[in-house]
Amino acid sequence: MRHIHLSVPVTEYERWHSKTVRNQLVGLLQILTGDLWNLEFRPLTGHQVNDAMVFPDAPRASEVALFSGGLDSVSWAAARSRAADSRPLLLVMFREIGLLRLQKRVYKAVEELSESRPVTLLQMSQTPRGDGSGLRLETSSRTRGLLYAAGAIRAAAAHGVATVHIPENGQLALNPPLTPARSAACSTRSVHPRTLSHLNAVVGAVGECSGAVRVINPWAQLTKGEVCAMGRDAGLARSDLEATLSCGKPPTRRSGGPPIANCGVCFPCLVRRSGLLHAHGADGTQYETDPWANDLPFDRGTDWRALQRWLLGRYTLTDLVTDTPLPPGADPVAAFDLIERGRDELARLLPPLDTVEAADAA
Repeated sequence: MRHIHLSVPVTEYERWHSKTVRNQLVGLLQILTGDLWNLEFRPLTGHQVNDAMVFPDAPRASEVALFSGGLDSVSWAAARSRAADSRPLLLVMFREIGLLRLQKRVYKAVEELSESRPVTLLQMSQTPRGDGSGLRLETSSRTRGLLYAAGAIRAAAAHGVATVHIPENGQLALNPPLTPARSAACSTRSVHPRTLSHLNAVVGAVGECSGAVRVINPWAQLTKGEVCAMGRDAGLARSDLEATLSCGKPPTRRSGGPPIANCGVCFPCLVRRSGLLHAHGADGTQYETDPWANDLPFDRGTDWRALQRWLLGRYTLTDLVTDTPLPPGADPVAAFDLIERGRDELARLLPPLDTVEAADAA
């Protein structure tokens, strides 16, 4: 755990200089990173002020959603592209290094589904720039979700749209840790209900609740498999769903790695496997490897072994709420039922019990 002191220059200083904004933002950052934060704001001086985002030649969108090229965002975009609305659906996409072609391929699949509704894509960069100090940049991606949400909020405000949709299946949004060592920030919490509650509180306080944009996860009540089924029912072909990106560590980004988007063995890839299996009865994704491969290096099977132990063990409502508590107003029983449905989907990946017992006996 680190102790981080952050001084942030801001325009409209009076909006930020409040205990409510500071406390909510500290709570948000602590959930995302697991660090202790001390924040202060100061008036921005000089001329380094970003211009407001404007779209002078484009029609104003009626809906804004994040679009990563993953199963959840592609399924949501596909469903909304067919809505009876003549105003555009704006998809905000942060370019993934080495994976832009994949992102554009699945965007094209969404675009082709749209009948009368225009679908537009706003591309943003997530490449960090150094400040010339020579200091090493932050290597983790724990706060990446906040960057994505902020970009989408900015775009929504420019279009006068009151809501930003961040589509993430509720199973991974809650993301219960598979082991005690994975609690808190060791498992991503970027779309956890508590995270979004803090984010909306910050935006509401800074915007003084007048026209403030709200962030909503439209897939919060669905498992990965249920989301995949929604994408299928929206008209996406099985090949479209299998072309999406789920991997936490895409092989194509690795030095000398193969040009493959999904490794097949990290936890997001395992959830992906279970979701596609639920929706289609099969998964034809080209993975780098399989978690059950005999020649899989021991360290690459860590998530698979942890998942098996978690599925074979007992999981309770107490386990759900003690790692990252739900925000006020959330229904813990509904959240627990969601996790149980997700566990049932994941259990389909496990070998038959008699096979496991035979292997243990050997």
